[in-house]
Parts: sequence; structure tokens; C-alpha cells
Amino acid sequence: MNKNIYLVLHDFTSVGEAALNYAVNLSSNLINEIKLVHLVSDKKELTNATQKLNDIISKTVKTENTEITGIVKVGSIFEDIAKIVKEEKVNLIIMGTHGAKGFQKVFGSHAMKVITSSDVPFFVIQQDTKVKAVRRILVPIDSEKESLQIVDIAGDLCKIYDAEVFLVAEKREDPYLSQKIKNRILIVRKQYQDRQVKCNIELLPYEGSYQKKIMNYCTEKEIDLIAIAYHSTSILPQFDTFAQDLITNQELLPCVIINSKANSTFSF
Repeated sequence: MNKNIYLVLHDFTSVGEAALNYAVNLSSNLINEIKLVHLVSDKKELTNATQKLNDIISKTVKTENTEITGIVKVGSIFEDIAKIVKEEKVNLIIMGTHGAKGFQKVFGSHAMKVITSSDVPFFVIQQDTKVKAVRRILVPIDSEKESLQIVDIAGDLCKIYDAEVFLVAEKREDPYLSQKIKNRILIVRKQYQDRQVKCNIELLPYEGSYQKKIMNYCTEKEIDLIAIAYHSTSILPQFDTFAQDLITNQELLPCVIINSKANSTFSF
């Protein structure tokens, strides 16, 4: 089994600890290396931060298949995460957030800019997200082909955790858009059938907020994880609230998000 490399952002708060705990849980079925990353603004902080990170690593309970190493660097989350991902050949980035207000407090108007700065998936959890088994994964798609970029990743997770996919889309009255949605669904269903992944499909009413309908569906079906592809039509990604609202959902569900412009295939 190949080793996967996860990057976990830790800011020495309970949110960072929540991200680390979730990463360890995700690693339970795999041979993994978790790279715990802390960025400082000044070289004078390196020694103290390194000691703190090492203490966290030594106290973390992990499986025998999981190795945790620390990285402390001078840098900015806005500019250096993508560099570390390439240097360390990372498969997945895991980070925590305090929720909608905390998300904006930490990242300001550049929330989605951070997440889309790298071409590997982000796994985002909130401070009080429960660490539990992933059994039901929601995959919302739309009429754009970019929304299908998340399909393989959700399938990988299903194979690892013996989970099933709940694929949702909106009904459209326009014949052209309706056919596009049907075509997307057929493509995804075939992919999951070929991979022997159980896939449930549902078309949601078109009226009203898609994000709210998705979250209502999550509650109804007891979803454990939301998986989405980011493909905003906005010139500036920070103005797209759809993805941000799902990431900081009030149900505290974790969310996997990938930049749909990514050209690589990822595995977990």
C-alpha cells in the first residue's frame, strides 16, 4: 500500500487540534504520513514554535500506520501553503475553522483564495465537528462539467471507508439544462458502478437556495461529509458565497473541496 501524505495546518489553538485529530481518524485505514505545519511571521519565533509543535506530536495518539512529522517555517498561509504542498508531495490538506465568523476572521476576504491556491483537495472541519466514521458522502453537482471534478475523490473515500455516495442536483424546467443535468448524472452513475461504489441519486426542487436545500438533505439523510468542486464564475473567488456557506455549515459537517481547475488525479 502506498503512503499518503496529509498536510495539517496547526495554529496552536483548539481548531488546529481538531484538524489534527480528524487527520488521525482519516488515517486509520491507511499508511499515512501527517505533516503538521505551523507558520510564523518572524525567525525569532522558530525555536519556540518548533518545541510547541514537537510537544503536540509527542502527545498525539495515533495508529501504527500513521507517522507524524512537524514543519515550522516563516511564511504566510496565503502565499506558502502551495509551495509546501509541492515540496512535500502532499495528497490532502486538512485545516480547521471556527465557523463562518472565524473563517472570515482568519482568512478575511481571501477565504476561497487560500483554498484554491493549491491543486490538491482541502478537507475543512469546524472547531466542534465530531470525529466519527464516514459512511455517507454528499456530492452536489450542477449542469457544469467542472462540478464532476470531485467525483473521483468522493469515490476514493467511499472505497477506503466502505461508504456510499448521495448524489444531488437541481431539477430544471429548461429542456437544455435539464438534459445537461441528466447527462452529468449518467456519467457519474456509470463511474460509480464501474468502481462498485453505491450511489444514491436525487433531484432537488429548483426553487429556493441550493445551499439550504443541500443542508436540509444532509440532515434528512444523516450525511457525514460534503464533497464539492469549486468552480466559481466570479472573477475573484472570495465573492463566491456558495462554497463558503457549505464549508461553514451550521450542522458542523466536514467538507472536502477541490479547485476544479486542477488537472491531476488524487488518491487517499
